[in-house]
Amino acid sequence: MPPLQRLALTLASILITLCARPAAADTVLITGANQGIGLEFAKEYAARGWTVIATHRRSSTPEELAKLAAQYPKVRIERMDVTDAAQIEALGQKLKGQPIDVLLSNAGLVRTDPLDKPGGNTNQMFGTLDYRLLDDFIHTNVAGPLKIAETFVGNVEASRQKKIVAISSAAASVSVPPFMPNGSPVPDHYWYRISKAALNSAMRLLSAQLHDSGVTVVMFHPGGVQVESFGAVKLPGFVPPAEAVGKMIHTIDALTLKDSGRFLDNDGRDHPW
Repeated sequence: MPPLQRLALTLASILITLCARPAAADTVLITGANQGIGLEFAKEYAARGWTVIATHRRSSTPEELAKLAAQYPKVRIERMDVTDAAQIEALGQKLKGQPIDVLLSNAGLVRTDPLDKPGGNTNQMFGTLDYRLLDDFIHTNVAGPLKIAETFVGNVEASRQKKIVAISSAAASVSVPPFMPNGSPVPDHYWYRISKAALNSAMRLLSAQLHDSGVTVVMFHPGGVQVESFGAVKLPGFVPPAEAVGKMIHTIDALTLKDSGRFLDNDGRDHPW
């Protein structure tokens, strides 16, 4: 066989071998992964073959996560309350040296009263605001994601994708009045709205802080998502978690450093600040 033909066959064999190998699996760390949007993120990333570090704050392993880990061996369940700095730092030490491609801050506090409680949510309504709750919202929705970013930034910088994602809300927008679809004003959820606006501000600062390290930082308004915490209450226009999360994952896949600091809808369009 002529040398050039032999070389060509060798190169073709190498190329076939490389193509046959599975793509390097990436890693995602998800907070609040035991229910709602966080659980759906865990399910979808696990199904893609990613290593999923699914965190929760329960005293025992949540049943849904246990089922997911039984189905996908690359799902790793860890306990981490985002309001507990010691727990965050402990997991940081445990994961030292582990690249994390997508650091996804999903855990959040929306309300403290049950959705179906008569007269519920008055503790976030002007005139009956419970100021003791403000600390809980700030610690969960703002300080938590910041502390997690500060703790795991080295893991993100060591990864291939280098992305930090925070699940925010349209409630964070200060340029769009809080109106219902029927035009009725809804000056409600004071603490939730204020804390999510602060989260966006914190993540915008972080995007500038980490730009030179090549880390992309974005925030998402996931859209109206019919999560299990709503129970039997069906909200008009709300979609199943799989629909919203599928769109967000598609958008996250396509993110580059030029997107850092953006506040996005689930389909990648800019959401009003």
